[in-house]
Amino acid sequence: MASVMGLLEARETAARVRVDELRVEADRILAELAEAEAVLERRAIALAELAEALAAPEPEPEEPLRPVPVPAVVKVPVAGAVVPVWREGLTTEALAPDYRRLVGMLEAEAGGTGLRAQELASRMGLERVPAKVEGVRSKAKRLVERGWLTEERPGVFTPRRANR
Repeated sequence: MASVMGLLEARETAARVRVDELRVEADRILAELAEAEAVLERRAIALAELAEALAAPEPEPEEPLRPVPVPAVVKVPVAGAVVPVWREGLTTEALAPDYRRLVGMLEAEAGGTGLRAQELASRMGLERVPAKVEGVRSKAKRLVERGWLTEERPGVFTPRRANR
C-alpha cells in the first residue's frame, strides 16, 4: 500500500504540471490577443481616417500648385569623413579639418622636401608615440591615394604638383 505522503506528493506534482501547462497556454493566448488588438486598432484608425476624408469637402485650388524650390544643402566636412578624390577646382575646404591641416602644413613647407609622419604629428601638436604617428601616417596615405598629396620617397609626404 502506498504511503499517504507519497500520494499527496504525486498529486502535487500533477497539479504543478497542469499549472505550468495552463501558464504556457495563457501566455500564448495573451500574445495572440495583443496581436489581434493591434490589428483592430489599426483598422479602426483606417476606418476613421477614411470616413473623415470622405466627409470633408474637396478643396478647389485657386491656382495650380508650383514646385517649391528646395535650398541646396551645403555639406560641411566632419572629422572621420570620407576623403574625396582630388579633381580640378576642388579646394581643401572639401576635406575634414585634420586632413585640411595635413595638406596645409605640407603646402607651407618652404623647402618642398616633404615631411615624414613623425614630423607631421609633432607639428600637429601630437605626441610622437606610435599610435598618434600611425594615425597621421594613415591620413597622409589616404590623401596620397586620393591625389591630394604625393609620396615620391617611401614615408615622405609632399604636396601634389600643380601639373598633376
